[in-house]
Amino acid sequence: MKTTNRYFDIYPRVAAAGQRTTIVVRPRFSHVGLDPDKTYEARCLPAEYYPADSHGGTPEPVRVKPGDGQLEISHAFQGEQEHLLEIVDPSRSDSTPLLRIRLYSVDGDLYGCLPLKGDLHIHSDHSDGKESPGFVAASCRRIGLDFMALTDHGKYAPSVQAQEAFAGLEHDLLICRGEEIHPPDNPVHMVNFGGSFSVNERIAVDPAAYRSAVRDRAGQFAEIPDAAVRDQLASCCWVFDQIRSGGGLGIFCHPYWHVSWGYTPAAPVTNALFASRPWDAYEVVGGYGRDAVDSNTLQIARYHEERMRGGRLPIVGVSDAHGCENSDLFGWYFTLVFADAPTQEAVIGAIKDCRSVAVEAIPGEAVRVYGPLRLVQYALFLLGEVIPAHDEICQQDGLLMLEFLGGRQEASRELAIRRGRTAAFWSRYAGCRSGAGHTDCGHRLAGDRGSDSGTST
Repeated sequence: MKTTNRYFDIYPRVAAAGQRTTIVVRPRFSHVGLDPDKTYEARCLPAEYYPADSHGGTPEPVRVKPGDGQLEISHAFQGEQEHLLEIVDPSRSDSTPLLRIRLYSVDGDLYGCLPLKGDLHIHSDHSDGKESPGFVAASCRRIGLDFMALTDHGKYAPSVQAQEAFAGLEHDLLICRGEEIHPPDNPVHMVNFGGSFSVNERIAVDPAAYRSAVRDRAGQFAEIPDAAVRDQLASCCWVFDQIRSGGGLGIFCHPYWHVSWGYTPAAPVTNALFASRPWDAYEVVGGYGRDAVDSNTLQIARYHEERMRGGRLPIVGVSDAHGCENSDLFGWYFTLVFADAPTQEAVIGAIKDCRSVAVEAIPGEAVRVYGPLRLVQYALFLLGEVIPAHDEICQQDGLLMLEFLGGRQEASRELAIRRGRTAAFWSRYAGCRSGAGHTDCGHRLAGDRGSDSGTST
């Protein structure tokens, strides 16, 4: 966490564009306290454009005096953009700002949405992972995730076991069901995120019905000359239809996975899947170690190319990790979803509505975000300024969940006490109103009565 954010409690960090909002700056520790006898100067600098009345110049600072040990600065944030709030002690000969605080303002459709971190594609020891379903789920919370689904190869039951491991336990991790689907004679990997039944099991129970349905669907693609491509495309269409019928999200996984001498699936199948788009979301990054970054590069390039052709393209980022401890990939890639509520339905709806970005956070490298520009800009701000504090809350939750799995029953009581902390966090710092544990975030919009120490800019 950045020094300023550790030393000072600053809220909210996200404001509604076009509305006057009071920003509170409260020292957390005595060694960074504000002098009650001093008058400070505050100036808010927008990153992309200035208000019309500033004529392109630097906004004039306003004078603000501490009250109750904190500063309150009221400002009307213009447009959807980042802002730099500078606070200066004019009594010092050094004009260097005492504080430089990054803030963000968003338009009404985004303001109040919960920024939820999640992994929609991960494995346990029931397929080719290393740890139990419960261990994987708790580990996901430990690294800052708000939602996850186990998606073992050909198996749905492990995701149910992940839920059952914490049945009756009060916690804030949304554990969803899922599976990675492998139909017969079809190399395309597909993830069922959140579906109410297993598509793999449906194929296994009645393979004849599956093959008959694929034959019928293949007849709709007579314009494709290659019979194998027709059959694989028809199989994928059937699978994605099944996922949706169970209320799940169908994800087209890693199309540029390089296996042996070539890519899986073959390019004609990938092209057909992009042309017909039977899936709900495209896995744009994830699942590749440092020795296979070219595959992610190609998936990202394909995303941009498809966007250039027109239309919207829902995306996710996933780890596809096969181990949580001392393993590559875990936590390297994830999805940031701007959802209306911390529920599976809201997460799926937001992804389908293109309100998600894919995040690449490989250790030792710069964080990269992929998706629509406005969401990427907002996500970069959150990842740098706000989410680190969110992740510290999640880390403690995850450690308690692991202790519970290890047999310490007292951890369940401690988790119950902590429940709702992430919802309260987002309420305080980003104006989010959805979910359990809502508390008043403490900021006031225009028209509310402020204290005597509040100053407008």
